Order: sequence, then C-alpha cells, then structure tokens
Amino acid sequence: MTTVLPDSTSEFGARAERRLEAEPVAWLTAVDGAGTPQPAPVWFVWDGESALIYSDHRAKRLQHLRANPRVALHFDGDGKGGDIVVLTGEITDAPDAPDPAHNPGYLAKYGDWITNGPWGSAEEFARTYSAALRFRPNRVRGH
Repeated sequence: MTTVLPDSTSEFGARAERRLEAEPVAWLTAVDGAGTPQPAPVWFVWDGESALIYSDHRAKRLQHLRANPRVALHFDGDGKGGDIVVLTGEITDAPDAPDPAHNPGYLAKYGDWITNGPWGSAEEFARTYSAALRFRPNRVRGH
C-alpha cells in the first residue's frame, strides 16, 4: 500500500507524519444511521500507512462503522485555526490485530494511561476495548 501523506520533506507532510506518530488522541468521525456526524476521541497507533484503533465492543458506533465505513480522523488544532490535519478514508474490522494487552506498540504509547486509569491492567482494558479497527486514509488535507 502506498501512503497518501504528503512527502515528509514538506512542512505539512512532516507535521502530519509527526502528529500521526506522536499524538495520543485523535477524533474519529463516523455517521449514524440518520446521517448525523458522530465524532469520538480515540486512541490509536500509526504504522506508516494505517491507524489501529480499539473500540469498546459494546459501542453503538460499531454498527454505524460497519454500515458506512467512510470516516474522518483528525487532530485538535492549535486553538487559533492552525495546525490542522484531517484524514479521510475507510475503517474496517481488524480481526488479525493482537488484543491491546498483547500489542507492544499500543502498550508503549498508552500503557501508563491504562494501568493508572480505571482499568488497572492491560488485560482488563482489553476485555472492554476488544473490537480492533483499521483506518486506512485515502486523502489528507490541512494547513
């Protein structure tokens, strides 16, 4: 698969790449059955071409994502209308992904938040956030 990100030698490309690799929270926007956008903050790990996201297996959004996999993933701006990065693409189930408790990249990024949060352990977190999803962008924009 070829990345849709701008060349990392450009200012925007470097910024988009940096944010995908380092930002802890992104906003995933799907639409519900009535066509209403439903943004939700998500944790994710970026592999250079796609983002792996774990969802609560009971979340209503899973029905919406499966019915309409076209979504947007974006980051908060700088509070002044700048540092905008918006990716659009498709999201699918990722049954081949390890559960979060056995995903070294995910634990490196979120392990402290998980163990110091209400879950107490990666295994407890994985029991709830067991729906693995893969977001593949097909367009990126921003400034």
